[in-house]
This record gives sequence, C-alpha cells and structure tokens, in this order.
Amino acid sequence: MAHHLHLGDLLVQHGVLTQQQRDEVLLAQTHRGGPFGVLAEEMFGVSPQAVERAWSEQYASFTPPIDPRNLSISSAALDLITRRQAWQFAVLPIELRPDKLVLCTTQEHLVRALRFAGWRLGHICHFVLSHPHHLGEALCDHYPLPGMTPSALAEPIRVMVS
Repeated sequence: MAHHLHLGDLLVQHGVLTQQQRDEVLLAQTHRGGPFGVLAEEMFGVSPQAVERAWSEQYASFTPPIDPRNLSISSAALDLITRRQAWQFAVLPIELRPDKLVLCTTQEHLVRALRFAGWRLGHICHFVLSHPHHLGEALCDHYPLPGMTPSALAEPIRVMVS
C-alpha cells in the first residue's frame, strides 16, 4: 500500500510551513472545518501557488501514472477541445463516459488543466497523470500543431499576461 502524503506535511517539506504551524492549521481544521490549504493561506499567508504545488504532488502520490500513447482514445472525447486548448493546457481527453470525462495531464500541469476543465468543459472530470514526454507524444498524434513537439511539455509553464 502506498504512503499517503498529507498536504500539511508537503508544505513543511517545501519549507512553506513549520511543523508547529502545520499543527496549528490541523487544530483549526478540527475546530472550525475547512480545507487545509485555505486555512494555511488565511492563518499564515501561504501562497495559493504553494498550496497548488503541494496539492498536485499529493494527487500524484495516489494516482498511478499512465501512458496515453498506449490507450484507445475516444473520438467523442477528442472532439470536446481544440488543438490549441490541448497544448495550452496540456490536456488530452481520453474517454467520455456517461458520468464523467477522463482527461490526461501531467503533475506540473494539473492545476492549470483542472481550471481549464472547470470553466470550459461541461462535464464532471477525472484526471489521470502521465510523464510529460509521453503526453507530448500523444498530443502530437491526436492534436498535431505546427511547431509543437513532445519536449514542449517539459519546458516550464509560461504565464501569459494579457
């Protein structure tokens, strides 16, 4: 059985919280409820980006990686997004089920892909994770876009400001 990583422990490991601060957040969570990350932000000024980074690491710890290059991809799922969206948000729709849409992304792109799915796709979404190069190759196969290669997903995420 895999060891489950706790958000507070990850924030301590990343040097964002001390162990004492983590324990104070846990105590507050017991008394008043609420998500750990929100309480850490409120109580100790932890940045949302630090919480998101720890959350994506936590999610990756209990989600076994898949290789989208070896999957049968649903054309109905692929039709839900454009090539530009697939590459911009590093997301590959895999399967459209009656109850949910299964999407593949990477640990680094998880938060961005989740935000995209929330505002753009009208489905309950389940995310699976892949190695960036594997996802990049699958995107090249299903959403070819001039100039985009598998290595594009290995580059740091650039924040676009309008």
